[in-house]
Amino acid sequence: MRRTLPIALVLSLALLSSSRAAEPARVTPLPTPDGGIQPQAVVDTQGTLHLIYFKGEAAAGDLFYVRRAAGQEKFSAPVRVNSQAGSAVATGTIRGAQLVLGKAGRVHVAWNGSGKAAPQSANKTPPMLYTRLNDAGKAFEPQRNVMTQTFNLDGGGALAADTSGNVYVAWHANEVGTVNSEGSRKVWLARSTNEGQTFGKEALAFADPTGVCTCCGMRGFVDSQGAIHILFRSATQQTNRDMYLLSSRDAGKSFQGALLQKWSVNSCTMSSASFAGGPGGLFAAWETQKQVYFARLTPGTGQAAKPVAAPGAPMGDRKHPSLATNAAGETLLVWTEGTGWQKGGALAWCLFDKDGKPTAQTGRINGGIPVWGLPAAVAGKDGGFIIIH
Repeated sequence: MRRTLPIALVLSLALLSSSRAAEPARVTPLPTPDGGIQPQAVVDTQGTLHLIYFKGEAAAGDLFYVRRAAGQEKFSAPVRVNSQAGSAVATGTIRGAQLVLGKAGRVHVAWNGSGKAAPQSANKTPPMLYTRLNDAGKAFEPQRNVMTQTFNLDGGGALAADTSGNVYVAWHANEVGTVNSEGSRKVWLARSTNEGQTFGKEALAFADPTGVCTCCGMRGFVDSQGAIHILFRSATQQTNRDMYLLSSRDAGKSFQGALLQKWSVNSCTMSSASFAGGPGGLFAAWETQKQVYFARLTPGTGQAAKPVAAPGAPMGDRKHPSLATNAAGETLLVWTEGTGWQKGGALAWCLFDKDGKPTAQTGRINGGIPVWGLPAAVAGKDGGFIIIH
């Protein structure tokens, strides 16, 4: 059972772990409300914090949504996201829900369905589920499975949306009628042009024979120029688990792929990834060889600068990076240390300046990440940062 620390104590620990404790902390750790895990968060243009989290049995639980207006301390009453009880999954950490804001700030959520979720996909495999906040903004519409011609869903999917009404749900799976293998897995994309009211059939996003790491997560993002980007991990020959970036400048009709970093390992790494974008730039983060990295991307192109590693000596495997960037160009990199299968660990972070150099604003909270947990980082309108864990 997760033990929630008082916020005042958490803030004190964060200050003590900073190498410049005399300065006011600009990074605020915040436990996930209601004892939830796997938070996903975004801040809208008005400064409102939107948050979803998981509760219940790891193999078949529920998702909840709350929000907090700028300047407020309390979150709204939780609203259940999934319309079928027990249709979400937290096992493995990387199969949980993702949250984005689309046109007019509408909330969109997508997640890997549990073994209990219905309807199932082909060959009685779990579905890739999607829902959105209704027009009144008070409840979520009935969940839908967007998989129509693929099966063997695993790892985490990806979600992205733009301000024009396009919504993108991506996942990796095998096409019906093909061999069920890691090497033959592909990245698929279902697209909506009407704010998620309807989705077309999924289409192949990347034709190169890279395979996809079965139990690894993905991440999607739409940048300031309307280009959509997707991070995924390959599985060529079962050992080449490299990080790839897919980018599309035509609303998901075609993608170009770029290899970001290689990793040769004969195991399923259960890794996740992150994007952050705003006035401070566009960034992507991922894990390689027990370390987390982030890189600045060129909006509209997907071109990546040299990856930057989290500083300092790791105290256990570094995993599950989360990014946030503010209007001043500062970037917060957050990660976990020592987490694993059915094992929680520590929360750690470092603030980088506008030139990409690490600052003395660092922190660590031992035991800050529960079993199957990961953190979420956001930037507030005041230039400060919040880490939900």
